[in-house]
This record gives sequence, C-alpha cells and structure tokens, in this order.
Amino acid sequence: MHLQWKKKFAFIFCGQIFSILTSSMVQFSMIWHLTETTGSAAVLMMAGLAGFLPQALLGPFIGVWLDRWNRKRTMMTADGVIALFSLILGLYFYFGEPGVGFVYAILMIRSAASAFHAPAFQAAIPLIAPEEQLTRVAGWHQMVFSFSNVIGPALGIAVYSATSLGAVLFLDVLGALIANMMLLFVQIRQPKPEAGPSPSFLNEFKLGWRAFAQAKPIVFVTVITAVFGIVFMPLATLFPFMTLSHFERGGYSASIVEAAFGIGMILGGALLSIAASKWKDSTYMSLSLAAIGLTCVFGGVLGKDGFFVFLALSFLMGRRLRFSTVLIWR
Repeated sequence: MHLQWKKKFAFIFCGQIFSILTSSMVQFSMIWHLTETTGSAAVLMMAGLAGFLPQALLGPFIGVWLDRWNRKRTMMTADGVIALFSLILGLYFYFGEPGVGFVYAILMIRSAASAFHAPAFQAAIPLIAPEEQLTRVAGWHQMVFSFSNVIGPALGIAVYSATSLGAVLFLDVLGALIANMMLLFVQIRQPKPEAGPSPSFLNEFKLGWRAFAQAKPIVFVTVITAVFGIVFMPLATLFPFMTLSHFERGGYSASIVEAAFGIGMILGGALLSIAASKWKDSTYMSLSLAAIGLTCVFGGVLGKDGFFVFLALSFLMGRRLRFSTVLIWR
C-alpha cells in the first residue's frame, strides 16, 4: 500500500511537470510577445485581467461542481481544453498574426480551464495519499509549481527567440497531452456519495455561502485577498514591459526578473516554515503586504540604470508574496 500511492504520485507528477512547465513558458512568452509587438501597457493590463478574471469569477462555484464530478476526468478535460486552444492559437501564429481580441479570448478560455484543473488536483490528493503523508505531498506539489515558475520563463524566451511563439504554444499542447497520458495509468477513486437525495446545486451553493458568511474573519481576509489580487496580479504582467521600455533590455533580462521573483517565493516559503510561530499570522500578512507595496513604489521610481536594483526588489517582492499567500490559506 505504501509503495502503491507513491507510484501513483510519481506518474501524476511526472506528467504535471511537463504540463505546468510548458504552461509557464507560454504565459511568459505571450506577455513578452505582446510587449514587443504592441508596446502598450493597456494591452498588457487587459491580457493580465483576461488571465485572472475567469478564475476569480468561477472560484466560488468550482467546489460545488467538483463534489459532483470525477476528479480525474475533470483534470484531463481541463488539460485537454488548454491543449486544444493552445493548438488553435499556435496555428494562428504559424499562419499569421492574430488580433489582440482573439488573444484575449484564448487567454480567458485557458484561464477558465486552469480554474478547474488546480482545485481538481488538490481535491484528488486526499483520495490517493494517506492522511499522514498529505503534508509531504503538498510539499511536492509546491516544488513542481516553484520549479516551473523559475525555469519556465527562461525556457520560454529561449524557444521564443530561437523559433516563434507558435512553437512555444505547440510545446504546451505536447505538455498537456503527456500529462493526460500519465493520468491514464492512475486510478483515482471517487468518494462515495452520502445516503439520501443530494441537494441541488443552488441549495448546496447557498449552504456553503451561508457558512462562509458566518465566519467574519474569513470574509474579511477573503475581501482583502480579492482586492490585492485584482490590483497586484495584472501589475505583475507589466514587469516585462518595464524591462523593455524603461531599462531597455531584452527578453532574457525579463526572464531573469521572473526567475528572481520565483526564487523569492521559494525562499519565502522556506523562511515561513522556520519563523511562522514567532508572530501572529495577521502580523506576517500585514508586514508582507506593506513590504510588497513599498517594493512597488521603489521599483516605480528607479532610473534607467537601476535594473539590478529592480531585480533585487523583484526577489523581495516574491518572498513577501509567498509569506502573505501561504498565511492567508493556512
């Protein structure tokens, strides 16, 4: 039994590494392509919102849907949708330059599919791993994402510079197909439904919403998190634009900024595991959000020769962001 669940996760994570890594490559390459071809901060902000809003809007409903759906099929369907629309966009770039509106639409569809994939994966973990191993598996999961966030931008800009954005998108198709093929070898049991008639989707959603609304501290933290996400997440898409237009550097410099941000997130998680018991979680969150705000201000007033300072600020921003996000969901 001990070896069986480890074997299952070996198959799952081998496939997910390809899928998550190629998706990270596409995400950065797409932002860099829009930066180079449009030179418009407004276009980048819209692209960031197109990638963020579907997940924010679908978030409150996904848990209720996943309770009714097969986790494995949901993951495979989500990866399949991402692969299909990556293929469509890749073909458009291969034969010509698609309009910005079409790119926004593809980004929104990919974001909506990702909104189902990640929760389905998280919901499947307790169905495979023993309860006493869930912390270890969560560490593996975080390691895969962190590795992709660090390596993905550099690989993406390397492939983009050597070939084209279409080639990066085709690699994303391959990554999703590999992930689905590996999932085919894994059996994930479905939790048995409770005896008696199951409540309707609307009633179940209302019950969940009432339980959420009664927990005032969670409501307060959720509102803060939502505001922070709406303000900060699209802002992060402007980093490549700042690297190109302000610091007058190329794609590899922009990928180094992304890598510094990712490394900061990894080290932030490690430091949190050491120091988390010294202060209250709310204190860490407040200090982290204040530090993120200050690094944004300092980054905004840098001169053209301040790229390496901006690199250090990106590292600090990533570290503080990891502190705040981990504590919010702890």
